Amino acid sequence: MKKRYQVLLVLSVLSMITFLDRIALSSASSSIMEDLHISTKQWGWILGIFTIAYGAFEIPSGWLGDKIGGKKVLTRVVIWWSVLTILTGFSSGFIMLLVVRFLFGIGEAGAYPNISIILSKWFPVLERGRAQAYIWGASRIGAALTPFIVLPLQQKYSWHVPFYILGAAGIVWVVFWVYWHREEPATCKSISKDELELIELNRDLNEDIAQKNKFWRIFKTPNVWFLMGMYFCYAIGAYFFQSWFHTYLEKGRLIPKNQLIWASSLPYILAAIGCLSGGWLSDKACLRFGKKWGRRIVPMIGLFISGICLISASLISDNFIAIIALGAGMAFMDVTAPVSWAVAMDLGGTQSGAVSGSMNTAGLTGAYLSTVLFGYLASSYGYNLPVLLIGILVLVGSFLWLEIDSTLKIA
Repeated sequence: MKKRYQVLLVLSVLSMITFLDRIALSSASSSIMEDLHISTKQWGWILGIFTIAYGAFEIPSGWLGDKIGGKKVLTRVVIWWSVLTILTGFSSGFIMLLVVRFLFGIGEAGAYPNISIILSKWFPVLERGRAQAYIWGASRIGAALTPFIVLPLQQKYSWHVPFYILGAAGIVWVVFWVYWHREEPATCKSISKDELELIELNRDLNEDIAQKNKFWRIFKTPNVWFLMGMYFCYAIGAYFFQSWFHTYLEKGRLIPKNQLIWASSLPYILAAIGCLSGGWLSDKACLRFGKKWGRRIVPMIGLFISGICLISASLISDNFIAIIALGAGMAFMDVTAPVSWAVAMDLGGTQSGAVSGSMNTAGLTGAYLSTVLFGYLASSYGYNLPVLLIGILVLVGSFLWLEIDSTLKIA
């Protein structure tokens, strides 16, 4: 296996662990709420507090990775969030869980921007869509596996135990990462000369341009703002599945507990296919239509179909058909994920961390607002209305792709 693909494999495992840790809370939601006497509105704040902390520290963590290297920042990120995952299992009430999830969000911030920094150094431009596809596909596989891990463990032991196990997995990963990875391909002894030449001649990082005082210039580019606006809409949809989906099935659709595992996992299995397809199709489209439309057309169509699926699911009373529609909605939605991060790398060059961090901060802002508001809307109007509104916003995001041009690199 070529060295850059080994790096991609190790980062994909990390992405899988990341979402195992994130979705564990949602999968155990019913047991935690019952055990700690947490209301639906309070649960919305617990889910939202992670998102706002995560979003607030995305840009600084991405900028820091641009400055000191993705390896160092990613090491800090994984240690921090693994410890907080373990502490989640020790939470004994609403306030403690709220504080732990806030700190968890701070710790995990910067994970994907720094993964992007590493990929930008290790992959040629026209392989970035596929590389990000594996990263995001792995995250969805991790999310799909979560109910199969969390629910049996909490039924046999308690809801606390899965968090201890998942936190320990992150610690094991980071020990391997510290001793194995090298920041630059040129400093890696096991890479071949041909592969090193291929990477360095085709990664297009604008390495001859000084980075001093460049950070705020990214916000002077309308292209970046449209990218942030699109990701704001996309993340509202994506975080519904990460935060409220399991609760929506159990409390909104009254899915029996013995059916929750497959119902919770299906969208993520389909989403993994969507991620892998999106990155691959986008790289192929770039070769056929040029990078501007190649990066644009695939996620634009994906978000449009996704919005239609979510709106339809909110209006359908049959649970089986609704779950299929929601699964299809997430699959088409996640065609966007790898392409968005590839575009952030295309635009950012040596500032990939800052651009991708800014994009994800915009997304997390939308995710925070929707996650908290979902609890209030569900309490007052039922669970289907917020799903309908989320579908509409995802549709809006599809049209914003018409204004995003990945060929306009930030100088």
